[in-house]
Amino acid sequence: MNRLLRVILGVGLALAMGLAALILVYRFVAPVSTLMLARWVQGESVERRYVPLERISPDLRTAVIVSEDARFCRHAGVDWGALREVIDAADDDGPSRGASTITMQSAKNLFLWPSKSFIRKGIEIPVALLIELEWPKRRILEVYLNIAEWGDGVFGVEAAAQRYFHKSAERLDAKEAALLATALPNPRRRNAGRPSRVHAALAQRIAARARTAAPFVECAR
Repeated sequence: MNRLLRVILGVGLALAMGLAALILVYRFVAPVSTLMLARWVQGESVERRYVPLERISPDLRTAVIVSEDARFCRHAGVDWGALREVIDAADDDGPSRGASTITMQSAKNLFLWPSKSFIRKGIEIPVALLIELEWPKRRILEVYLNIAEWGDGVFGVEAAAQRYFHKSAERLDAKEAALLATALPNPRRRNAGRPSRVHAALAQRIAARARTAAPFVECAR
């Protein structure tokens, strides 16, 4: 039993070290998400053109932070208060929502699977904390915006801006940014270019909040 335990610990340590090394590489190299890899393996198309944060509209950066993770610039990868609320409200089927920060979503998209479970969350949290140790906030946001899914096979904000608004990501205005940001929770059903009444109303609220959010998004500037 002791030998088996040593083997398990050794494999776990090797995997952790490999993951830490890959995260460090991804700080400088454009990464791909597990969803992108899955589509390529299945022979499906992927639309993406990686762009640096400087070529992404400041309105889009702000709208995504306001919509997805208002405390992004202030936490260290995990919003522990929101996470406790989700765990307390969970039933036998697991959590009904994720309470994922932008860093946690980046960890999930890069290394894990999409379905919600306590097992995935238990892996996602330490990976997110490791990402926060190895990457600056601007890099985390840049990677997230370049791997997030905005439609079937549409990954990253540049592909989304071209698909829905026929312009580059750096030319998105506040309204377009809010429509894209509010599409993120359900990108297969919310079309930023042709929003439903509910989607448009959500975008209006996010746009209004974004106009006063400057003190909370300083790390994305």
